[in-house]
Amino acid sequence: MSTRAGAGAPADGPGDAGQPAALPPPAERGATVIPDRVVARIAARAAREAQSRRAALPPEGSGTAEPSASATTRAGSVRLHLALDLPYPTDIPRVCARMQHDVAERVARLTGLDVREVTLTVRRLVTAGDPSRGRVR
Repeated sequence: MSTRAGAGAPADGPGDAGQPAALPPPAERGATVIPDRVVARIAARAAREAQSRRAALPPEGSGTAEPSASATTRAGSVRLHLALDLPYPTDIPRVCARMQHDVAERVARLTGLDVREVTLTVRRLVTAGDPSRGRVR
């Protein structure tokens, strides 16, 4: 008669198939640290998405630059600074407030960090650049 190891034997140690390994308490497990540059890249991507939803920019080739972002994290919270272009004409305060909210929500959801502040700098206002529109005199 042959027997296979573990076929009918009870689990003896932690991590065996019968018993899951006991985890240390949460305070002793450590923490996930997301570098500032990674949070900034997430924020820049979120700003690009919010910009396409909230502010209809002229098509490519009109000189619009991609949004840039910087982030400062401390003790589970983050402060963001965004710089971007907006179309002209636009309701700047309304569009900026909505974009700040969108970016804060997206960054918080993706990173788990508490977004304390989103500062937004409008680098420039971009017109459609229609060649048929001449200078008004």
